[in-house]
Amino acid sequence: MEATSEARAEATAHAPVAIRAENLTKEFKLAHHAYASLKGLFLSFLPKRVEHLVALRQVSFTIHRGETVGIIGQNGSGKSTLLGIIARVYRPTSGIIEINGRVAPLLELGAGFHPDLTGLENIYFNGVILGLTRKQVAERIDAIVQFAELEGYIDAPIRTYSSGMLMRLGFAVAAHVDADILLVDEVLAVGDARFQQKCYDKIRQFQREGRTILFVSHDMEAIQHVAQRVLWLDKGILRADGDARTVVQQYLESVQAVP
Repeated sequence: MEATSEARAEATAHAPVAIRAENLTKEFKLAHHAYASLKGLFLSFLPKRVEHLVALRQVSFTIHRGETVGIIGQNGSGKSTLLGIIARVYRPTSGIIEINGRVAPLLELGAGFHPDLTGLENIYFNGVILGLTRKQVAERIDAIVQFAELEGYIDAPIRTYSSGMLMRLGFAVAAHVDADILLVDEVLAVGDARFQQKCYDKIRQFQREGRTILFVSHDMEAIQHVAQRVLWLDKGILRADGDARTVVQQYLESVQAVP
């Protein structure tokens, strides 16, 4: 973490609100079908068993403009669901979510990309979805392609891309749409170390520009390196919200205590 992190934290504490959640709850309804056998198929007209999965339970927090916040927790803790709500992929079941600014989500490999379109066509497609005009996308095409390092593949359909190529294209688009809020969910774990470092350098540039970043990762060193503050989710409940090193240590001690 940079030496100016305390000064930055003090400044962002008085900055305008970028994201506010109040008693945020998200519930999914999962219908279970008994189609494993011919008998199950014939009985499909009977009432289906519905399971209620609570992914987030009354989560409340405020993130100010310019903060970089890590989100940690084990698989199934609600991290991706929370980012999905902020990205407007999901609607909350109850509670309040307030988002001030343009959001650029980088949630999963290939999300928002059409597999049969070329890399170039997908840049236009995603750029418009994220709020740019076609003219604005055209003005940034060269920078996006150059950052992604896909000059030789940009006219190929992205179904031919590797996971690392998808990550490079997705991050490049998200990094060039002038978003106020950047959401990054685990995707930087894919790809070579050199390009990962390039992405972290871009994140630090965003921090200097005063943008808001939410960063999900299972890499606790990366979380502490990038974020000043961490939210720890556990089975949909916000267990801790505070200084990155302190909350990460609490989380690691909890994980190690599990037999």
